[in-house]
Amino acid sequence: MSKSSDKTPNRPSVSHPIERAIEKTAAVLKGSLHAAVSPSATAPTASPAAPGKPGFKVSPLAVPFPTIPPIGGVEIATARAGFYKHERDDLVVFRFARGTTCAGVFTRHKIGSAPVDWCKRHLDADEGGRDIRALVVNAGCANAFTGKAGADAARRTASEVAKRFGCRQRDVMLASTGVIGVVLDDKKIAAQLPAVEARMDPDAWAAAGRGIMTTDTFPKGSYAECEIEGEKVRIAGVAKGSGMIAPDMATMLAFIVTDASIHPNVLRALLGVHVRSTFNSVTVDGDTSTNDTCLLFATGASTAPRIGRVGDRRLQGFSAALDKVMLDLAHQLVRDGEGATKFVRVTVNGAASPASARKLAKSIADSPLVKTAIAGQDANWGRVVMAVGKTEEPVDRDRLAIYFGPHQAAVDGAPSPTYDEAKMTAYMKKPEIEITVDVGSGRASATVWTCDLTKGYIEINGDYRS
Repeated sequence: MSKSSDKTPNRPSVSHPIERAIEKTAAVLKGSLHAAVSPSATAPTASPAAPGKPGFKVSPLAVPFPTIPPIGGVEIATARAGFYKHERDDLVVFRFARGTTCAGVFTRHKIGSAPVDWCKRHLDADEGGRDIRALVVNAGCANAFTGKAGADAARRTASEVAKRFGCRQRDVMLASTGVIGVVLDDKKIAAQLPAVEARMDPDAWAAAGRGIMTTDTFPKGSYAECEIEGEKVRIAGVAKGSGMIAPDMATMLAFIVTDASIHPNVLRALLGVHVRSTFNSVTVDGDTSTNDTCLLFATGASTAPRIGRVGDRRLQGFSAALDKVMLDLAHQLVRDGEGATKFVRVTVNGAASPASARKLAKSIADSPLVKTAIAGQDANWGRVVMAVGKTEEPVDRDRLAIYFGPHQAAVDGAPSPTYDEAKMTAYMKKPEIEITVDVGSGRASATVWTCDLTKGYIEINGDYRS
């Protein structure tokens, strides 16, 4: 399982003026989410790949890896460094064109990994994120809770890649996923760099998706196109994550690349807006990892004009396309939740504030009792009542209403007079379930996506290190 990456991210590292700009421009950017986004990229052409770990069955909720064309300014290569005992690629390296910009959002976990510390330090530095030349990702070793030895291993990895690619150490981003408490053997990475450099290919997105898998059962990718002032730009991304997934950076790991030309401060602002309603709005098990990382790169290889100002209205189409890619990847994390058989959308309406709505929705989505009832195809709405009431958020008991899909389970704080057990049971057999709750306390809403909790989750985590 994606045990290496962590789940709780920091807000993007942004200077105070940019933090203010994020808030001021969120409405502008989000208002464009219904703008036309080229549907071309979502057409799947390949079947889910074999599991990252032998013996895992592909999730019944899996989606095919999409067709992702080359993105100007980035090449990718994978290799087997040997972090896993079985035969598989577990090292992925991205090489970017000179001048590529970058921004990141990271876990808020109090015990962040060495790669997270490395990326945060260099992206937060003066001129940070302005000329990123490489990204190195390994699966099988989280390099988290490894002290100075882990930090030194991260530094040596960046140094070796920098020498080979002719750049500074600070221009190399790092990410790891795997077992916590094991120091990264950076010599395994260094040994593969000659082969990696020789294999660099702009058309290796599917291989990258497979290379970062841990307990994932299918590779996760997404692609979209849009225009900036009439010039086409492309956005592509891959992600990994299956367990240890909870909001406030539920990405485990996600890497998104565009050929647009965008200042790093603008990239930070975009991430700040869209992470909230995508990666931070999914949960598998309520646990947060040490390694969660979401990195957004802009190579500037397209013919679109450079965007250097937060809130520039020319970003509206791009903002919509980026949100589309991030939400697609976030949903795939849930679809690959360890042992999952149901994809569940939880929406809370009528809350006192957006924050309250989010907390209520997350309480429902994280509840083991709610999730096991869904696994058992039981519309046990009493468990939803429990999850709502325990939050201490404003709730009007006498106006509370609960729906499973189109079927009303409760209304005005009591069982619905139209409740039909047979219809409800039939609905709960579907692979995709919607739970909607109105708490009657205001006008705010929030949506969180989750999955059910099955015996498979216990089996996967019971022998995770074996």
